[in-house]
Amino acid sequence: MVLRGTLLRLFRTQLNSVCQNQNRTHSVAILGAPFSKGQKRRGVEHGPKAIRDAGLVERLSNLDYPVHDFGDLNFPHLDKDEHFMHVPFPRSVGHANQLLSSAVNSAVGAGHTCVMLGGDHSLAIGSVEGHSRQCPDLGLIWVDAHADINTPLTSPSGNLHGQSVAFLLKELQDKMPNIPGFSWMKPFLSSRDLVYIGLRDVDPGEHYILKNLGIQYFTMRDIDRMGIQRVMEVTLDHLLARKQRPLHLSFDIDAFDPSLAPATGTPVNGGLTYREGIYITEEIHNTGLLSAMDLVEVNPVLGASREAVEATAALAVDVIASSLGQSREGAHVAYHEIPSPKADTEQLRL
Repeated sequence: MVLRGTLLRLFRTQLNSVCQNQNRTHSVAILGAPFSKGQKRRGVEHGPKAIRDAGLVERLSNLDYPVHDFGDLNFPHLDKDEHFMHVPFPRSVGHANQLLSSAVNSAVGAGHTCVMLGGDHSLAIGSVEGHSRQCPDLGLIWVDAHADINTPLTSPSGNLHGQSVAFLLKELQDKMPNIPGFSWMKPFLSSRDLVYIGLRDVDPGEHYILKNLGIQYFTMRDIDRMGIQRVMEVTLDHLLARKQRPLHLSFDIDAFDPSLAPATGTPVNGGLTYREGIYITEEIHNTGLLSAMDLVEVNPVLGASREAVEATAALAVDVIASSLGQSREGAHVAYHEIPSPKADTEQLRL
């Protein structure tokens, strides 16, 4: 029994060293997840390509640390995937998230900051779960117009991209039925480990869950009232005041106002401005604790024009880059001294 306890403590120490001691923004792993069956609108599976085509790898490479693009995960088609209750594609979503969880686990375990490109927001189930295998004490910041915390019994649509957080929370374990495809998934996150930013389209069941569990959240009204600086102060104090720990950022592009991000599946008016969204990511980067992030719900098929698609994808690149250190003061390789003119340059001046 003593040996078992010693081994357990050693295992926890090794996990903590992966999350606490790595210099996260010195190595980035990009994982594409071209998956759309967490909802019913086609096109979001092309999100990873659109974001890469907008210059993601080049932008991150300019931030002066190695970028490893591991390409897209391959999600096999399941011939038989009947509805569960009114939930479509449960086995496909469960299997895709299991594959993604393993990939994120490997990327974070190798010491990279993991960037997952969706795909729809059901993919956060696997992304956050895989991250938690390496960093069990992580804090989750969910930036979204929607709470995505329905259960199959409260969801109006049944779509699993609106139920992602319910799979993660220990407090909702007895409210979730045994959904086919998710036998591998066990909840691991406490409600106090989660903060929402940008909410403005919350279903009745979700509103009850948020209030009943005492989850910290900020609606767009709160942002208008408090200002984004104060929202981020409270967010980071809530997650980090007790202890410094790894952060996972799950960012749905529909958190932004549709005028900025039109190519997405569930746009809602009155969203984040560009400056508010980038301030959120800058403040998260400034903690030095970002360990993994998701950027989801870019849907090139739903853009009304080529310009709309390009604007949405470019915005996604800006979000990721600022999360990883791009500053509005300038995103340049650091100078260590002011260059001095050389003697031959002085001769040319003469």
